[in-house]
Amino acid sequence: MSERVTALNIEQPELSDGTKAYFAKCEEKLGLVPNVLRAYAFDEKKLRAFTDMYNDLMLGDSGLSKLEREMIAVAVSSVNHCYYCLTAHGAAVRQLSGDPKLGEMMAMNYRAADLSQKQKAMLDFAVKLTESPDKIEEADRQGLRDAGFSDRDIFDIASTVGFYNMSNRVAAAIDMRPNDEYHAMAR
Repeated sequence: MSERVTALNIEQPELSDGTKAYFAKCEEKLGLVPNVLRAYAFDEKKLRAFTDMYNDLMLGDSGLSKLEREMIAVAVSSVNHCYYCLTAHGAAVRQLSGDPKLGEMMAMNYRAADLSQKQKAMLDFAVKLTESPDKIEEADRQGLRDAGFSDRDIFDIASTVGFYNMSNRVAAAIDMRPNDEYHAMAR
């Protein structure tokens, strides 16, 4: 690993066989081990908590598509100016959408992207929850219902928003850097 992962110098213990296998699966499926995983690898309990939550939110059963969940990650990360997540999840939006411009539009201003009204309502809610969580009220939830989201979907939107707000703050605090490979993906 020659590229810098974070600004912190935390001693990395020998990885367990389970973590080595997980990293090998990442390498096989993604062609890389995301630096966010390397950043958490100093403490396997923290790594497992992060990956369990990520896998549940981003890959688990949901009324939200994988693309919609990635769009939430990018919209939240845009508000928070999270370099790591904008790069990594912008690449995922490009890959999942098949549109190389969409990742950048999402990062800069999702309102400029050609989105459905349902997607726009979802992202408007995500941004409001990020910027002003104390101002969320029943009318905001009803707006999502009116756009076609179920109450379970609203929970999933809120959970994804919360996860990326947390992740963005950790990434900013430790100056987490995205893998170089993300910059060229799906272009």
